Amino acid sequence: MAHIYIYSPAGAVRDKAGFKRGVRRLESQGHQIEIDKDALTSHERFAGDDETRLQAISRAACSGADLTLITRGGYGLTRILPQINYKLVSQSIAKGTRWMGYSDFTAFQAALFAQTGASTIAGASLIADFGVATPKESVDEITEACFGDVLLGQNEGAGWTLPKRTQADRALYEQYAAKPLSIKASSLWGGNLSVLTSLIGTPYLPQVAGGVLWFEDTGESPFRIERMLTQWLNAGILARQKAIVLGQFTESKLYPHDRGFNFASVVARLRAQLKIPVLTHLPFGHVPTKVMLPFGAPARLLCDGSDALLLWDDL
Repeated sequence: MAHIYIYSPAGAVRDKAGFKRGVRRLESQGHQIEIDKDALTSHERFAGDDETRLQAISRAACSGADLTLITRGGYGLTRILPQINYKLVSQSIAKGTRWMGYSDFTAFQAALFAQTGASTIAGASLIADFGVATPKESVDEITEACFGDVLLGQNEGAGWTLPKRTQADRALYEQYAAKPLSIKASSLWGGNLSVLTSLIGTPYLPQVAGGVLWFEDTGESPFRIERMLTQWLNAGILARQKAIVLGQFTESKLYPHDRGFNFASVVARLRAQLKIPVLTHLPFGHVPTKVMLPFGAPARLLCDGSDALLLWDDL
């Protein structure tokens, strides 16, 4: 079984019960769990002040663990990006340590890849995915299986079914049925849309061309999602990719003023603005069911009708 290092680089852990459930769940699977000494530290909204969290990242890099796993996201990594020891983290990856997380962790992943070219895993976090509070304390089966594949070195792809909710969707997938889509990308990269958008114009956003770029988010209304995507369009970043893949956008509130403007409207406009494929419903985001995506790995995107598949070499 794996040696997993648990640490808190962003928001403070408020759900102590969920933390304990997550640790118990991983230990019950036979994993050796090492908990950073400041994993439960709290300073304002953060898991310790900036220096405390920077030291936690460095300890994780020196742990020799098979996997480092964040307790939770929230907010906190963006403000310490200039001080992170990226060389130390990339050296740990070269020695076999995998780094996993999502949400606010996207800032760390993007910055690390931009600074060193090292790849990480967009995947689970301790509390949200393993500390779930249900009568049986069950974890989503797909998430658990994909997590296990990462630990076994067998995380090599993810498939999903594209929705046929609109006439435009159906027409597009009929096109892919007649002529299947096959794209070879320089890098699979992306993550939380809000976090990544905050990195535009900084040295912490990777300068990727020919990639497959994916996004997810939570708590953002369709007009806010479109506003951020328009920033990416106007910056010329989307047009340099080979495909855009949209994951799960949860808790997206609609307002009476929208008058029918919704997420489908956002997708339709994005497709009209770009000459590259725009696919939706990647099983990743602030949802129970998550695939594990290697940030920065070369990848292939295949689409036959409404069946989509991402393939990559395991890190």
